[in-house]
Amino acid sequence: MAAAGRRAAVARGAAHAPRRRQPLGMWRLARAGARAPPALAAAAAGAGPGGHGGTEGWYEWAARSAPVHWAEGGLAALQEATGLPCWAAIAGGAALLRTAVTLPLAAQQGRLLAKLENLQPEIKELAQCLRHEVSVRGKQLGWSEKVARSHFARNMRRIVTELYIRDNCHPFKATLLLWVQVPMWVCVSLALRNCSVGALGSAVQEQFSSGGALWFTDLTAPDSTWILPVSLGLVNLLVVEIFASQTKMPVSRIRKIVTNFFRTVSVVMIPIAATVPSSMALYWLSSSLVGLSHNLLLRSPAFRRLCRIPRTASDSDTPYRDMVAAVATRYSLRRQRH
Repeated sequence: MAAAGRRAAVARGAAHAPRRRQPLGMWRLARAGARAPPALAAAAAGAGPGGHGGTEGWYEWAARSAPVHWAEGGLAALQEATGLPCWAAIAGGAALLRTAVTLPLAAQQGRLLAKLENLQPEIKELAQCLRHEVSVRGKQLGWSEKVARSHFARNMRRIVTELYIRDNCHPFKATLLLWVQVPMWVCVSLALRNCSVGALGSAVQEQFSSGGALWFTDLTAPDSTWILPVSLGLVNLLVVEIFASQTKMPVSRIRKIVTNFFRTVSVVMIPIAATVPSSMALYWLSSSLVGLSHNLLLRSPAFRRLCRIPRTASDSDTPYRDMVAAVATRYSLRRQRH
């Protein structure tokens, strides 16, 4: 009797136990009978780099991570809310992310860089005064040239830091855009890769295989015409050239190195984009096109005033005309040298 009572209590507890909520499937075709997304399965199993018996690499672990799953859910929600085909949802998602997330950060970066540029005359004046004071003090105390340089550098760093704090424009804050944009770009790219290779189920993959347009009708296959990869490279190079020509001040050696690095990355991305699914190449191209439009918009004097970006000595009332002239002059000089 006691054993029968215990079995009945267990049965009643199981009947009243809360059911597990099944995770939502990805995209409309995957709604019915969807299995748990790989990101959730990996999280539930405590998967990480080297998981699954040590055979899973960093790439596979990243593709199954929670941020990538969130990107998949965002893409699914966008398509269901708008009813757009896959290719339009990808392009629209890129535009939405760049406009809602990175454009405000780019405007904030513009404000910070403008403040830094406006600080340069004050920094130069303070440096001259400090150099004179250190020279006088060094002669009084008999400092060597090395000791005098050390005192000047230490005090100059302190003065510049105080100016950054006063105007709230520390240069490191200008990197916030990079720290947000790159992880977001990676997560969306991996989410599209999962949709294209069947990691979310055959239904999602089939939807992507027929969800393209024009010459890239199959979003799961690379673009054999190379139109998307080459367009991506050209747009990225144009963005780099616009960035390189946006200041009239002398270009430092570090800036030249950074500019040449991004030029190289723009070229290297062409063969990479030709080997990945067209969905990823389409997202990269859409994101670069929106980024190009934002770069041009941020050159507009009216938009800069709207974003409260301080005016600087290098600002122009005709930025687009000056930009075309600067690019034309740069390449004409290169032809003359050769």
